[in-house]
Amino acid sequence: MRSPDAAPRERALDDAGAEVVSAEEVEFDMETDVLVAGAGGCGLTATLAACENEDLKVTLLEKSDEVGGNAALSTGMIPAAGTRFQREAGIEEEPADMVADIQSKNGHEADEEMVRHLCESSVELVHWLVDGWDLSLHLVDDFKYPKHSEYRMHSPPGRNGENLVAEMRGRIEARDNARLLTNTPARKLVAKDGAVEGVVIETGRQESIRAEKVILATDGFAGNREMISTHCEEDIAEALYYGSDGNTGDGIRWGSQLGGDLASMDAFQGHATVVKGTETLSTYAVVMNGGVLVNADGERFGDESTGYSKFALDVVRQPGSVAYEVFDERIFERLRGEFEDFDRAITLGSYVSADTIETLAGKLGCAPGPTAEAVASYNASVEAGTPDAVGRTDGRHMLEPPFYGAEVTGSLFHTQGGLVVDEDGRVLREDGSAVENLYAGGGCATGISGHGSDGYLSGNGLTTAMGFGRLAGLHAARSLGDG
Repeated sequence: MRSPDAAPRERALDDAGAEVVSAEEVEFDMETDVLVAGAGGCGLTATLAACENEDLKVTLLEKSDEVGGNAALSTGMIPAAGTRFQREAGIEEEPADMVADIQSKNGHEADEEMVRHLCESSVELVHWLVDGWDLSLHLVDDFKYPKHSEYRMHSPPGRNGENLVAEMRGRIEARDNARLLTNTPARKLVAKDGAVEGVVIETGRQESIRAEKVILATDGFAGNREMISTHCEEDIAEALYYGSDGNTGDGIRWGSQLGGDLASMDAFQGHATVVKGTETLSTYAVVMNGGVLVNADGERFGDESTGYSKFALDVVRQPGSVAYEVFDERIFERLRGEFEDFDRAITLGSYVSADTIETLAGKLGCAPGPTAEAVASYNASVEAGTPDAVGRTDGRHMLEPPFYGAEVTGSLFHTQGGLVVDEDGRVLREDGSAVENLYAGGGCATGISGHGSDGYLSGNGLTTAMGFGRLAGLHAARSLGDG
């Protein structure tokens, strides 16, 4: 891995460096049946799925010393429509309802057939994780993220992805036929006549692993500023990056070099409320329970309920790329103890409090008088049941003293575009043919958020990461078993 003192070398898709090498140039040092590159949500899920076939040897590589990637940085909430957990809570809905929400959010820019496939598979995914692998998931039924029409988030303990990742890692390490190698980055794909045959890894020296099937789960390219500048909206290129350090576009480049088709490369997920100073995430449940954001002039500058990804750009475009989150004690007490991210932010001193909005604004650094007027106007519209000054109607509640707040910034979490795959996660060329033995999921694959940041619906990231991970792992194992 690159030395911390070395200058970063970020590469775009047209980089001339050879990242796919011919099998004729490689002498394999070891073998495995299924190799999974990247131990985030996609890779962990793919490994669990593939290693269910006890006759197969599954190897999971992770370039860093910790597993989890962006999944560990997320809430770990998996959306699924039509689960038994919903029915037990009296919620009756079908995958088609989730499809409608996703497609409405992305302006119908995503492939509806693939969205439907992933939504239908998400029910099986949640049941499989709980019943097959004894993971601790429960239905979240006390708040909805923006533009979700029903309670459908299935959360790990603490509503924290680190807990989900820890359980998944434990299940993998307990399997005799699965092996996890950390600090072991995949550096190149090995192919022969267009078919993938393995990978080159680095463990202080370069070694090669022959594999019957390779699943790319190295996530997207949000950590590669050159690729972000090339493909995504200009304003997000200089925003705070809040994703995993390993998201440098490796898998996307490899698959593209083998002829894999690309789509939605401009799509990304941002977040509007990362706390300045402590760089902790202030969960968007603050907003969806009634909180609002103002800029330095004390003015609200958009409808916060459009979603944390879309609103991230609105925050970035404010003076200094900052905004001020304002909420009250009701929200503070409701979220404390429910979200580990929120509790961590409290511990780090992310929030200030005051008995009046003017005093709170003075502590935060935004204009006291206009901020108080903005909150008063918001409260009046909530009480009247009419849209407020920015057109917001969702997730509103009267804000009453004592008040709380934080200075926040907009950030980039992860990209949503990548390799085009089929319903089993196999990488496809532009002509529709599959790159033999190669799969992709999560940030390596084209997502379901359309273009830009507007189309991201909360949970889309794990829907494609864990959804494609399971589908790819099952297909790889099944195809080898049939062989």
